[in-house]
Amino acid sequence: MTGIDFDQFLAYFTTDKVMHVLRIFLFALASYLLVRMIAVIVRRTLTKNASEQSKVLIHKMIIYTGVAIILIVVLNSFGVSLSALLGAAGVLGVALGIASQKSLGNVISGLFLVSDRTFEVGDAVKIGSFVGVVHSLDLLSVKLRTFDNTFIRIPNDQIISTEITNITRFPIRRMDFNLRVAYSADLELARDLLLDIAEKNPLCLREPEPFFLFKEFGSSGIEFLFAIWFEKSSYVAVKNSVFLSIRQAFAEHDIEIPIMQVKVWYPETEGREAAL
Repeated sequence: MTGIDFDQFLAYFTTDKVMHVLRIFLFALASYLLVRMIAVIVRRTLTKNASEQSKVLIHKMIIYTGVAIILIVVLNSFGVSLSALLGAAGVLGVALGIASQKSLGNVISGLFLVSDRTFEVGDAVKIGSFVGVVHSLDLLSVKLRTFDNTFIRIPNDQIISTEITNITRFPIRRMDFNLRVAYSADLELARDLLLDIAEKNPLCLREPEPFFLFKEFGSSGIEFLFAIWFEKSSYVAVKNSVFLSIRQAFAEHDIEIPIMQVKVWYPETEGREAAL
């Protein structure tokens, strides 16, 4: 840059122009802080009964809308023609719309997921082959944190057409134990032992009461179902404690839990040996 060009550059930034730029900057900053304040107030007051993901989406929509309005005002203050800008934005929007149909599908699917309220942030869910806790629900995707602390992102348009199981939707759950005892076992004693285990375990609920059902005469023993109810937050503790109690009680009372056995009979070999 020559000396003349540098002088022209300095002459361009007069005191009035610098003050004008400073006023616009302060206006944009104050407006942005105001938009964020409005978003926080709306999230805390007007959406008290809304789900957590609805609050997040409303919060983001307010922020995005406010930033867009601030940007338009700032550009207008700098003398940028809004008609030309909107015309260019229209052409760009058509091009982006053609290129981002997948993203638009994810946004629409995200709105359906929020309105359907099948799950919320913090729920343990099974989506297709993925199982984990819902970390966030955005306009484009759902993020899961698996039980081994792995992060998974699933696009919304894939979720909307997939079977979803909400594991922790209700405050209590039922845990089923499919058991088998030998034909020689005392079935009434086995039933009483299981019901006593549920009665003595503080994590098992009394209401609804434990469930016991003989299922069938299996190939290696009599099969039955033993089920107990528990609070959803105690899954691991209930599973381990009841499992160990069943093993200990059956061992103490000589109730055999049979395993599948296969016997193979070979034909007599004397005839074949004689023929050889």
